[in-house]
Amino acid sequence: MYTANCQIRVRYAETDQMGYVYYGNYAMYYEVARVEALRQIGLNYVELEKAGIMMPVHENFSKYHVPAKYDDLLEIKVSIAELPKVRMRFDYEIRNQNQELINEGYTTLVFIDMKTNKIARAPQAMIEILSPFYHEK
Repeated sequence: MYTANCQIRVRYAETDQMGYVYYGNYAMYYEVARVEALRQIGLNYVELEKAGIMMPVHENFSKYHVPAKYDDLLEIKVSIAELPKVRMRFDYEIRNQNQELINEGYTTLVFIDMKTNKIARAPQAMIEILSPFYHEK
């Protein structure tokens, strides 16, 4: 299984009237974390799009445990439990600087061929980069 971590500091503009991170911003945090997780192993969304592949979000699920607040330093753990085929699922755990679980969730993205606008298989280059994380040693 592939896992990666990234950090995000909560900005004032991301909070609501109660001083909590507005719930809609968690989808943005998920996006930042998954892009960085892929970048850490040499996969880049820009290069995927240049190769003719888009990855739109098909599902987004989020469960809130305790609120994140302005200036909290959030650690986002991203996990990819399975090698992608035509879909790719990313699981997330978000913790604050006190290691409290703030939020957990997942997104499922699909691979779309930009020429045909139809579902496609995961690019072979992506499979080759991710494969070592899924083979037993």
